[in-house]
Amino acid sequence: MGDERHRDGIEIVAAGQPPAERADAARNRQRILDAAEQLLSEHGPEAVTMNSVAQVAGIGVGTVYRRFGDLTQLLLALVDHRERQFQQTFLSGPAPLGPGAPPGDRLRAFFHALTDHVAEHQTVMLAAETVSPLARYTTGPYLAWHLHVSMLVRQIRPDADAAVLADLLLSLSSPSLIRHLTARRGTTPEQIKTSIDQLLKMPSR
Repeated sequence: MGDERHRDGIEIVAAGQPPAERADAARNRQRILDAAEQLLSEHGPEAVTMNSVAQVAGIGVGTVYRRFGDLTQLLLALVDHRERQFQQTFLSGPAPLGPGAPPGDRLRAFFHALTDHVAEHQTVMLAAETVSPLARYTTGPYLAWHLHVSMLVRQIRPDADAAVLADLLLSLSSPSLIRHLTARRGTTPEQIKTSIDQLLKMPSR
């Protein structure tokens, strides 16, 4: 999926589509991603390093660095395909998540979908957040979420600072918070979504 545009003409920064590459480069990329996924599933985020991934993949660590740059980018690449699918649902999917519903309904549907999305991929997202806590705010996926939420907030509350509110609202679905709630407090994604609904309906003073 390339860059998308909102119905209002606002450009969305979509998750990156891997550029065309040679067959051997594509195979190496997949071996690296498979190795990282294996380490995550078998040993957890702390086991994933550029060196360990290279060792499991049977590829030189220099190749891993050249292909992905750093560990954060490697981890984010693991969820890239699902991220592009997720973006498609809120950019052009059926209402209320997609276009056609009132902005309040779309905002609620987005945070429900985002909660499920982060809960499903929390291990790899949390690993990326742990390696570089501020990196998530400059990634294509986060920028797409932020622009989408900002647009909806602006429609609901024209007087509000939509950009700041979008960041604050998106913190409700951060990987570390989702992990804390689900793993440490035993909260289900459905309970999280119910609480988000309650928070979004809180009256202003």
